[in-house]
Amino acid sequence: MNTDNNTEAARAFERLRGRLPESDDIESRSFAFAGETVRLLYISSVCDEQAIQSQLIRPFYDWPRTEPFGNFLNALNGCRAYESDDKSLELLLCGSAAVLLDGTLYLIGFPKNDNKSIPDSTFESTVMGPTKAFSEDIGVNLNLIRNRYPQETLTVERHVVGNLSKTPIAMVYDEAYVDPHVLENVRRALSEIDADVVQAAGQLHRFLTKRKRSLFPTMVVTERPDRTVFNLSQGKIVFLLHGTSFVLVLPSVFYDFMSAMDDIYQTYWVSKFIVTIRYVGLILSLTLASLYVALTSYNPEILRIQLALSIAGSRAPVPYPSFFEVTFMLLMMEMLTEASIRLPKSIGSTATTVGGLILGQAATQAGLISNIMIIIVSAVAISNFVIPITAMTFGMRLTKYVLLLVTTMFGIMGLMVGFVGLVSHLASLESFGQPYLKLFMESPAASRSRAKR
Repeated sequence: MNTDNNTEAARAFERLRGRLPESDDIESRSFAFAGETVRLLYISSVCDEQAIQSQLIRPFYDWPRTEPFGNFLNALNGCRAYESDDKSLELLLCGSAAVLLDGTLYLIGFPKNDNKSIPDSTFESTVMGPTKAFSEDIGVNLNLIRNRYPQETLTVERHVVGNLSKTPIAMVYDEAYVDPHVLENVRRALSEIDADVVQAAGQLHRFLTKRKRSLFPTMVVTERPDRTVFNLSQGKIVFLLHGTSFVLVLPSVFYDFMSAMDDIYQTYWVSKFIVTIRYVGLILSLTLASLYVALTSYNPEILRIQLALSIAGSRAPVPYPSFFEVTFMLLMMEMLTEASIRLPKSIGSTATTVGGLILGQAATQAGLISNIMIIIVSAVAISNFVIPITAMTFGMRLTKYVLLLVTTMFGIMGLMVGFVGLVSHLASLESFGQPYLKLFMESPAASRSRAKR
C-alpha cells in the first residue's frame, strides 16, 4: 500500500467532507471486513441508497479476498477516479458517492430518479415554465430541490412536529445567502410549536406566525419546485412536510405574493406588463364594488351626466340601496367559488357556471339587481383571481368587505381612509423581521447581495 497515495486520498476525502455543510442528508460512514476499511460519503437525497447497499456494501462483504476489491469498483458502471476537489464535489451533488479504499478515492454514480412519481402543477400554472409540482413524499421533494439546485452550501435540517402525528419536516436553506438572524428566529419559532397534529403547510404557517389573526399571509405556500429553488437562491428558508405536496417559503413579503414564475420566463416588457395587470386587478378587486356604492349613494355628481342617468335607469327597479345589492351579489359569487372547490372536479365548473348564469339572469329579470351590478361583480371576481398565490387571494377577498362597509358609512372619503389604513397595516407587518413592503424600497438583487455579505 502506497502511504503517500493513502494520505493524499484521505486528505481529499476530508476536504470534500469539509466543503459540505452540516446537512442531515449528507451521509459519511465507514465499514470494515477482513482487514479492509471503506469510507463512504454521499448525499442521501440524490443517491439511491438501495443501489449503494446492493452494488457496493453487500458485494464488499461477499467479495473473495484473493484479489483487491478495487478491481470490482473499477468495473462498476459510472465509476471514476478522483481528479480534483471541484470535479468530485460536482459529482457528489449530482448523485455520486465518494469511496475511499486502499489509498484510492473513487467516485461512483448512484443517482436517484423519482420523476415517475411527480404530478403536474394544478394550482400555479405557467405559460412557458416547467409543469411538474412537488409530491407528498418528503424524500422525493428533497431530490427535486437538490437536482434543480446543486449547490454545496444547500443545507437540510430534519425535525419532527406534532405531539401525536410526529410529522417529519425538513428545513432547507442556502447557508451562503440566508440571513443568520432570520434563521435563528425561524429555529426559535419552530422549537416553540406545541400542537398535537400537523399535517399541512397551512397549519405550519399558522403555528410559526406571530400575528395569528392577520388577514394577510406572511409565508408563501407553493407547490412548484422552480419557485422554491428561486427563493432558495434569494436567501429564503423552505419547509417541506411529509404527506403534503405544498411547501412553505419564508420570510415572504407582499411582492412575493404578487409575483409568478412567468415574470422570470417571459421577456422584460411582457413581464412588466403582466405584473402591472396584476396590481391593477388587485386595486379593482378591492375598490370597484365600494366605488360603485359611493358613486350611486353619496356622490353621483362625480360621474358624467350620461353615465349617471344610465346607472340610475338600470337601478330604477331595484327596491333597496346599492349596499345591499352589492353585498348580495358578492356573497353569491363567494358561494359559487366555494361550491366550485367542494364539488367533484368533473361537474364543479359546469355546475357553478350554469348556476351563475341562471342566478344572474333571474335576479336581473326579477328586478332584484341591476344590469350594471352584474358587470361590476364579474369584474371584481375576475380581478381577484389574477393574484398568483391563493392565500393572498383569500385575504384580499375579505378586505374588500371591510372597505365596502366603511364606504357605505362615509362615502368616498371612507373608501380613501380605508385604503390608506390598509396600506398602513401592510406596512406594519413583518415576516421574521423583514418588512412586509420591503421590496418596494429595496431591489431583490440588493437584498440578495446584503444577505450574502
